[in-house]
Amino acid sequence: MRNNQVVCFCLVLIAVFFISFKNGNSPAYWDKYHNGLKLFKEQEINLLNDIHHANLKDAKDIEKIKGDIIQARNAMKAMDLWFRYLQPLAYKRINAPLPVEWETEVFEKFEQPYKRTGAGLALATLYLDEADVQQDSLEHLISSSLSATAIFAADSVTKELNTYHHFFLCNRLFLLNLAAVYTTGFECPDAKRIIPELKIMLAAVNDINAAFNESFPATPLPANYCSLYRDMVLFVNSQPEDHTAFDHYTFLRNYVNPLFVMNQQLITQYKVVSHSLVDYSLNKKATSIFDKHLYNGQNDKGVFIRVQDSTALAQIEHVGKLLFYDPILSGNNMRSCVSCHKPTEFFTDTTFTTSLNYNRKDLLSRNSPSLVNSVYNHLVMLDGKHISLQNQTKAVIANEQEMGCNEKEVMTKVLSCNEYKQAFQQLLKYTPAEQEISYDHIVSTITYYYSKFSGYYAPFDDAMNNGGDLNTAAKSGFNIFMGKAQCATCHFVPQFNGVKPPYVSSEFEVLGVPVDTAYTGIGTDEGRYTINPAKETRNAFRTGTVRNAAHTKPYMHNGVFRSLEQVIDFYDGGGGAGRGLKISNQTLSADSLKLTVKEKSDLVAFISSLDEHVIFEAAPASLPKSKIKALNERKPGGVY
Repeated sequence: MRNNQVVCFCLVLIAVFFISFKNGNSPAYWDKYHNGLKLFKEQEINLLNDIHHANLKDAKDIEKIKGDIIQARNAMKAMDLWFRYLQPLAYKRINAPLPVEWETEVFEKFEQPYKRTGAGLALATLYLDEADVQQDSLEHLISSSLSATAIFAADSVTKELNTYHHFFLCNRLFLLNLAAVYTTGFECPDAKRIIPELKIMLAAVNDINAAFNESFPATPLPANYCSLYRDMVLFVNSQPEDHTAFDHYTFLRNYVNPLFVMNQQLITQYKVVSHSLVDYSLNKKATSIFDKHLYNGQNDKGVFIRVQDSTALAQIEHVGKLLFYDPILSGNNMRSCVSCHKPTEFFTDTTFTTSLNYNRKDLLSRNSPSLVNSVYNHLVMLDGKHISLQNQTKAVIANEQEMGCNEKEVMTKVLSCNEYKQAFQQLLKYTPAEQEISYDHIVSTITYYYSKFSGYYAPFDDAMNNGGDLNTAAKSGFNIFMGKAQCATCHFVPQFNGVKPPYVSSEFEVLGVPVDTAYTGIGTDEGRYTINPAKETRNAFRTGTVRNAAHTKPYMHNGVFRSLEQVIDFYDGGGGAGRGLKISNQTLSADSLKLTVKEKSDLVAFISSLDEHVIFEAAPASLPKSKIKALNERKPGGVY
């Protein structure tokens, strides 16, 4: 871009901003938004001009640009409460964490993921550290950010400022990001700036809160909220600026979560209405960040989604349990869901590296993931192949390596049992769209049954929700998890999986998982690439939960690691690339984390605090009898 083009471009954008400003005496809240937007715009323009005139071979010019980026990021952070909520895709062009993203968002479940190219300040910071920085490329990152920033002055966005509704929804996402993103370095490429930026943002939001209360006195933030918020600011200001020394545990337990609880109450009290897809999966009735109903990932009821009657739900659960243990779903009537998802092992299989193949000779190519907390993923399977638990169940039944059956055979065999047939006939009235017993009825009872085991809580949840506390090692481990070990940049609060605020997508990562512990090579399983082929998705797998991990060995998609200590060593060493494997698209840093023996031990202690108090059940004593005599030899749980 030539110099005169840059100047013209900037003048046009400035004109757009001033035209969009409200005339006359603006309310305090409106002024706060537009003054902050104007300041950020000025910082971006200054940055772009300095890049255009810089000698990128001169260390002084590079340092000046880095200083400009810091100033622009500070102004951006002062607007972050609005930016992330009002236009999340535009925000990706202002401060994208990755150059390219393919993650499928929840409202894209029924279409193919598309390539979204990131831009902005974080990528510009990272680019400046590369060997051969090109002026045009650097300018493009910032000019893309400029054009995205202009969107926030459009009438379609600023009209939201005229009512109070958006504020509490912006604030909800802000608090969720305080818990899960802002202190981890997920979108701040310079670790030294994580806490300084947090302090700037918290101070700015404190002023925004005051301006909101002045402009919307009928629906204010109450005094107790504002007081606790100011206490949080004082706490953060007292913390070290080294994010690895930051007390994430106290910050979340004593401040962020209680503020979230109050904001949720205000959303209900003020009858806040949302028109944004950002709120698609969030639950207004959740009473805590660590409420298992915080967001909806999956419809565990399937075709029974509208059933609320407790008696009917109990019947669905009863039938689902019988079917979960019934090898009638397999082609040889010898294998059940329990074969690979053992309830006493948190619904996974800790017996083998990967579970036994249907042929009883080989092993499956992938480790059996736990079904506990599977409802908190938007995409199912390690490669994200399925959008629903019901589709995943159907695929497993039909897979010749897993259960080797088909829909027609399953229907015939299941309905040959009077107990099953009568139960489904009674349940038909709850699914008026389905006039006859269908395959969907069968799989829906199964998903409803096992999903109930996702509703339990762990000691960590108790500490966050009920005033409980953890031992010193577990608290230290959480702080390491959120800070030095960088675990929380992929495993997000509260489910500690790959679903981050606003909890509308499932993330995939390339870790360089080896084929063996000697790191002789990377496996042939290409993961997400088989579903959505792209260079970024090769060997990428959906980020699973850390909850109950102490009980769900072996680990990784191929079960290569047998202990948490091995997993932590893998991450500490920089994944596969850090061990010398050639993986050009690894998303995990190849640099060592330099964790000490004690820090690794504390991490294990924290992970153990995520062990949920799941109450498992005994297997059914018997299974429904069939009119087909040969089926009456089957055993609960199957043979293998």
